[in-house]
Amino acid sequence: MPDLRIPNLNNSSRQFLFKNKLTIKRKSKKRLLSESLLMLISAFILIYLNFLIPQKKVLIYSFFDNINKIYINFLNFLKYFYQIVIVLLIIFTTLIAIILIIGALYRIFKILRRKTRKFKI
Repeated sequence: MPDLRIPNLNNSSRQFLFKNKLTIKRKSKKRLLSESLLMLISAFILIYLNFLIPQKKVLIYSFFDNINKIYINFLNFLKYFYQIVIVLLIIFTTLIAIILIIGALYRIFKILRRKTRKFKI
């Protein structure tokens, strides 16, 4: 048991938690140039893809109309979902009530049957 050493984690400071995991090495000029060229090429590809989309103005102008329609459909969905949940709640509570009534009647029947046997003896 004396060989078991449990490290005390409370002694280490929070400011030195990731000290050895940081790489502070600077990038070379060649790597910076290649990364900037890659960024420029990616930007021009994205601009070209946007240029290929037909009827951009119609799409942009109909954007807010589409958002409004989505909002209205979502409200209709919530309304119908609420009605479905209410119907399922009614069915569930009706089934629970029927089970409780059957259980209560069965217990009353058992009590009455037990008393009649005691009177017969």
